[in-house]
Amino acid sequence: MLKVHVLDEIRPHSSNVAHGVEVPAGARLLFTNGQVGTKRDGTTPEAVEEQIEVVFERLGLVLKASNMNFNDVVRFDVYLTDRADLPAFVKVRDRIMGDHKPGATLLVVAGLARAEVKVEIEAVAAKVD
Repeated sequence: MLKVHVLDEIRPHSSNVAHGVEVPAGARLLFTNGQVGTKRDGTTPEAVEEQIEVVFERLGLVLKASNMNFNDVVRFDVYLTDRADLPAFVKVRDRIMGDHKPGATLLVVAGLARAEVKVEIEAVAAKVD
């Protein structure tokens, strides 16, 4: 079981994330590659919120392939191409993650590998079987 650290000694995050997440000894680790909002049929929705939904669907499939779920996520690395898209990310992430608070780093970048891609997210997960 992951141990989530939200510390009173540090200013609270403006978002639903932990200051640190401890992985127990003997846990299996999963590192995903960056998932983008492109659907299986090769189309990428124009709306960033829909891209974020697709990203989390894809992350869920990768987690499931390792017999894990979103409660096993230790951290996210999030790349957005527009700071204005942060509320859409927070909305989708909070709905999917519920009370679980993984760590996170969020960067606003000039662009991603393909011009139509507005968000890319990597995840690290851990689970003791």
